[in-house]
Amino acid sequence: MEFTIDQIAQLLEGTVEGDGSQVIDTLKKIQEGTPGSIGFLSNLKYEKYLYTTKCSAIIVSEDFTPQKKITTTLIKVKDPYTAFSKLLENYAALTKPNPLGKEEPCYLGENSTIGEGFYRGAYSYIGKNCTIGENVKIYPQVYIGDGVTIGNNCVLYSGVKIYSQSKIGNDCEIHSGAIIGSDGFGFSPQADGTYKNVPQLGNVVLEDNVSIGANSTIDCATLGSTLIKKGAKLDNQVQIAHNVTIGENTVIASQAGVAGSTIIGKNCVLAGKSSIVGHIELADRTIVGGNTGIMKSVNEPGTTLFGFIGFDLKASLKSYSIFKKLPLLQDKLRELEKK
Repeated sequence: MEFTIDQIAQLLEGTVEGDGSQVIDTLKKIQEGTPGSIGFLSNLKYEKYLYTTKCSAIIVSEDFTPQKKITTTLIKVKDPYTAFSKLLENYAALTKPNPLGKEEPCYLGENSTIGEGFYRGAYSYIGKNCTIGENVKIYPQVYIGDGVTIGNNCVLYSGVKIYSQSKIGNDCEIHSGAIIGSDGFGFSPQADGTYKNVPQLGNVVLEDNVSIGANSTIDCATLGSTLIKKGAKLDNQVQIAHNVTIGENTVIASQAGVAGSTIIGKNCVLAGKSSIVGHIELADRTIVGGNTGIMKSVNEPGTTLFGFIGFDLKASLKSYSIFKKLPLLQDKLRELEKK
């Protein structure tokens, strides 16, 4: 696909500084640019590459001023990262495969319906009494259990497993290996030291515009629903336990885990390998750092937590700076003890 810089600037609602008539046919990182490519500069740590890049065009902030001479054309926008994301989205829509129809063999259970514009890959399975919307892509070896509801414009990549009675909204994307609706980890300890299984009778509900990463697992509720609210984004290898609620537009990075019956507010960020105990609540806009464990509820919106046992960010950093000095402090203490 080929477009001029001027055409791209019009799409991104930006202004051009340089030769807007040049043709762009690919997207590249700023440090890996080639003639005919376009990149972006959002993080100023990468500004040094602007002065050596081979990209024909670079998307920058509207208030950015180069400190040295440049040979590339600039497209100035309000937010370079958002603009480049929009460009990627449009590029993907034009270049990604758009499979349609039914491959064989595949299975559709009785009383199940699927809307127009569908794709059903080979060896995919759809159980009984399912309702699937329009423009849904179901890739090979996807399993959809009985009574599942899926909205419009969803994509289920190869190997996705959707357990019975799950409900998925519109515009959702579920990546390979993800499991939606598996049993919650419910076992009752017995007097003889064994554990008895507690039946998990609820389901999972994904609202609109939810993304679930590869090999992530969302357990069904014991009763009621495990709820992932609209706009939430889960990375690969994330574990969400039974009866959890994830708020709107909350993002959770790889290998994070949320234990049962916890409520996460909206616009929260859980970094990689963070862990949240069960039966607590995190207020809106809570940020949890990587490898941080949260042991109690967070009631103040906008709180940032960091540390093995998460507590206030500033206090954690201050404590860590003291921790690094412990050997020196120990030597001084010994000297004082001798005196």
